Amino acid sequence: MKSVTKRWGDFVGVRDLDLTVEEAEFLVLLGPSGCGKTTTMRMVAGLEAPSAGEIWIGDDLVNDMPPRERDIAMVFQNYGLYPHMSVRDNIGYPLKVRGVPRAEAARLVEASAARVELGPYLERKPSQLSGGQRQRVALARSLVRRPRVFLMDEPLSNLDAKLRVVMRAELKHLHHELKVTTIYVTHDQMEAMTLATRIAVMNKGVIQQLATPETIYNDPANLFVADFIGSPSMNLLPGLVEDGLFRAGDLTLSGLAIAGRRDIVLGVRPEDAEIVGAGEGVLTAPVYAFELTGDSVLVTLETGARKIAARADRHFRCDIGQPVGLAVNRDRLYLFDAATEQRIRL
Repeated sequence: MKSVTKRWGDFVGVRDLDLTVEEAEFLVLLGPSGCGKTTTMRMVAGLEAPSAGEIWIGDDLVNDMPPRERDIAMVFQNYGLYPHMSVRDNIGYPLKVRGVPRAEAARLVEASAARVELGPYLERKPSQLSGGQRQRVALARSLVRRPRVFLMDEPLSNLDAKLRVVMRAELKHLHHELKVTTIYVTHDQMEAMTLATRIAVMNKGVIQQLATPETIYNDPANLFVADFIGSPSMNLLPGLVEDGLFRAGDLTLSGLAIAGRRDIVLGVRPEDAEIVGAGEGVLTAPVYAFELTGDSVLVTLETGARKIAARADRHFRCDIGQPVGLAVNRDRLYLFDAATEQRIRL
């Protein structure tokens, strides 16, 4: 995509977007509702026309090419199955449209159904299937042929939490097996982190950062990315640094290599913070919440108008209201300019 913009009147949904998706890559467009990720996918599919810019698939400029000629396969959030057709006919419909001989189509349908473990359900109607099985039908329908690009628009969002984990693993394995270029839209950062080769984090129609999941998490480019990625999200503390000394309410931190006086936002992830004894660390505050998550404990401290989260060992215990200290890993602190919201790299 080259300098692609999509606008409706005065509203700009996607702004001057430049994006290259590599061959066989699994690219995830990640962001909150209204950030432009689905609009971007719909322009690739041909369901929306760009207001400006060029869209290429391989060596073909496809701006004026109808969707059916772009050689893409789409998987939607709402499955998009034909309720009057059997699973077999739903999967085989793209082959029927293309005039594939009946015997060859039957073989391809059987193979595609087997790939997502739908063999025993081929004669059922969608109404006789669970949500997970219907999503598998939609996947099998897209897999029944080898398109140039797979487009997936939040395909797992209607599934329960346990089934989403199972389907994520299946999608990961299928992509490894098929090696077809895939563009995947989601607002779920866990899906993005586990599935993507690269993630494009979007906000207000603009890509904020494009990088591998590891880089997105460990090296966020700005405040938006830092806040959006992570569960729980990064602790972000606005404050003032003056000749290397940072102050934000009760928190004081020395030794920052910033000269002069500057408004910044200090970021620290919960796993890079540690609960210590009262009077130790960079601040002491009462415990606001204590949550056992299984593999760890999430402790939230209340300090002034802000709350700070820290992860502790799963055997750690404390009481609500109990004063505790907070220590931070100084090698894992993030600094952002309060005005521009861009990362400050020391």
